[in-house]
Amino acid sequence: MADLLLIVSIISIWFAVLEAIIIMIGAIRFIRKQSSVPLEILQTEQMLEFPTVTVMVPAHNEAIVIANTVEHILKLHYPANKIQIIVIADNCTDSTADKLRTIKAKPEYVDRDFVILERTGTGGKSGALNDALKLTTSEWICVYDADAAPERNALMFLVRKALEDPERYGAVFGRNKVRNRGQNFLTRCINLEIVTMQRIYHTGMWELLKLGTIPGTNFIVRTNLMQELGGWDVHAITEDTAISIEILKRGQLIALAAQAEAYQQEPEQLSVYMKQRQRWAKGNFYVVIENLPLLFRASPWRIKLEVLYFAASYFWFMMAIVISDIVFVVNLIYRIIGWFYPTIISPFQFSADVYVYLVIAWALMYYLYVLQINLALATDFGQSHTGNFVLSCISYFTYAQLFIVISMKAFVSLLIDKITKRESKWYKTERFN
Repeated sequence: MADLLLIVSIISIWFAVLEAIIIMIGAIRFIRKQSSVPLEILQTEQMLEFPTVTVMVPAHNEAIVIANTVEHILKLHYPANKIQIIVIADNCTDSTADKLRTIKAKPEYVDRDFVILERTGTGGKSGALNDALKLTTSEWICVYDADAAPERNALMFLVRKALEDPERYGAVFGRNKVRNRGQNFLTRCINLEIVTMQRIYHTGMWELLKLGTIPGTNFIVRTNLMQELGGWDVHAITEDTAISIEILKRGQLIALAAQAEAYQQEPEQLSVYMKQRQRWAKGNFYVVIENLPLLFRASPWRIKLEVLYFAASYFWFMMAIVISDIVFVVNLIYRIIGWFYPTIISPFQFSADVYVYLVIAWALMYYLYVLQINLALATDFGQSHTGNFVLSCISYFTYAQLFIVISMKAFVSLLIDKITKRESKWYKTERFN
């Protein structure tokens, strides 16, 4: 039985390695194509025929960061008469609304279509966005989190990508960067994760399969599509994943606009990070479980692939890594004890060949992990340096292992919610000065 478990784990790890190699090939193709095309910034007069956009910013007790974010949005390089801004002060008990009113009262913004929506409803971020959806007057909706300061040309890049194929592209998403990446060891590791996800996974999947997923901030979506969907799912605590699935169900594409960038603040404390990522994992578990039947029904192949990817990541591959880690740690402990008590025998005894395959699989997985990160860093100005290379080697044994703990805790929490009929609670990430 032990041999069988380990062999299944090895095969699963090899599948994960193969997936990583294929996605990396797609990312390299995308990067090479993008580097051969000069960056073009449209002038305001070239955007006179661009569609109208409502920029929504859900904000719950965001007094620390909201002013900076809204100032960036107000200065976006896009025709001012085509932008409606709705900032939702969602059940705020701090000075978020006061800071918004101060900005709105500035002489340079008096003519802007700037709405401050103070609400006391339920539903977390999804509920806030649904209330703002009732007020939108635009053809497209753009969403930024309260801590996500967009680069000046971000909206222009998002809309320009949408106009390449407006009938097929139901949504377009950009890249997010860590604005506080140098704060401590945790934020540096988060930065590596996000850079790799944005510049390898997203680009590879888009290049090879035209498959994208809304990241929760720095994206646009057609207003009529959101209205057809009935808004955001208030029961999904990862509303971005849920809405991505719904868009893909309709045969629409979620396109990548790689040049549209926004800077977001990441957790600086481990306790805050764990809560945030557990919410993400729990929300993704919910979405996967709810949509697993789509694998066996007539539905677009991209939706099947998306559900399969999440299911494999959070169930199959995770369990394979857990099993292989347990076997490795137990054998290591017994080997150490064996130095003092030679007669003791480990419960996991395998043939030499199995051990060889396990070591090869683990070594290849580790090599690809480090390679992916450094390939991603090489495409991001100023991030490919010795410090980040060393950190990428260390992070596998430290930061990356947190994924196992987070996923297991999230799954148990979701099970308890299902059994007790308890409503999942939306957790707001704590901000830092």
